[in-house]
Amino acid sequence: MTSIEFNTFDGCSSLTSITIPNSVTSIGNGAFGGCSGLTYITIPNSVTSIGEYAFAGCFSLTSPVYNDHVFAYMPKFYSGAYTIPNGIKQIAESAFSDCENLTSIIIPNSVKEIGDGAFYGCSSLTSVTIPNSVTSIGVAAFYYCKSLTSITIPNSVTSIEHDAFSGCSSLTSVSVPSRTEIDTPAFPEHTKVIRY
Repeated sequence: MTSIEFNTFDGCSSLTSITIPNSVTSIGNGAFGGCSGLTYITIPNSVTSIGEYAFAGCFSLTSPVYNDHVFAYMPKFYSGAYTIPNGIKQIAESAFSDCENLTSIIIPNSVKEIGDGAFYGCSSLTSVTIPNSVTSIGVAAFYYCKSLTSITIPNSVTSIEHDAFSGCSSLTSVSVPSRTEIDTPAFPEHTKVIRY
C-alpha cells in the first residue's frame, strides 16, 4: 500500500483513530473527509503529498496534523498566532482553510510550497511572513483573508496562482518580484501591485 486514494474514508463518522503505515507516500483529496469522530491520526514521514480537503469535517481532531515534511491540517477552532514547525517543506492544500480565528502565521525557512487554498477563509489573519524559501503560492492560497493588511513576496517566489489573494479587501498594496509570474486575477482590483 503506497497511497490512500481520493475519498477512501469519506464519511466514516465512527472512525476514531488510525495509524498510516510507512509504505504510504501520498494521501488523496478528501481521503478522510467527514470522519467527524476521528480524534487521533499518525502520518508517517514517508508521506510527502497530501491532497485537498484531506481532513475536511474532522471536527474531533484537536491538535495540528503534520509530519516532518508536510503540514496537513489545523483544527478550525484554533485561535491566535501560530508558528509552523521548522523543517516542514509544504503547507498542504486547505491545511488552514476556514480557521477564522487564526490571527497570524509564521512560516519557517524550510517551506517551499504554499498549497491551493492553504489559508482560504482565514478572515482574522492580519500578519503573514513568507520566507525566502517559498517558490510557489497556490490557487486561492489566501482567498478571503479580509483582515490581511500587508504582505511582501520574497525573491524566491516564481509563481503566484490565480485568486491567491482574492477577497483580501484590506490589502491595499503588495510588493512582488519582477520575475514572478502572476496568474491573474491573483489580487483584488483595488490592490496596487508594486514590482521590484
